[in-house]
Amino acid sequence: MNKYSTLSEAVNDLTKRGYTYNFNVKDDCIECAENKCQLQPDEFEIDEIHRFEEMSDLDNESVLYAISSKDDNLKGLLVNAHGTYADLASYELIQKLERLQR
Repeated sequence: MNKYSTLSEAVNDLTKRGYTYNFNVKDDCIECAENKCQLQPDEFEIDEIHRFEEMSDLDNESVLYAISSKDDNLKGLLVNAHGTYADLASYELIQKLERLQR
């Protein structure tokens, strides 16, 4: 797995590697607005996870997920704030994903 210095470096490289869609977190799924698709946790895989902390604010952490769907051949990225700024729905969805990976 690649080690990236910045979030933008990771996004650029993963986009070149085919992760071209943008996913957003909904209450219990992720959504790709570009093709109006919603994926439940059992419908996609997390291929890579990258965490980034801002040096000026160590409590401000972002997490980048490289995601691929199981059925539709969608590959895309989901960026989520972690820690203090993470929203509750995102946290609940991530908890579901962690249970699926065990």
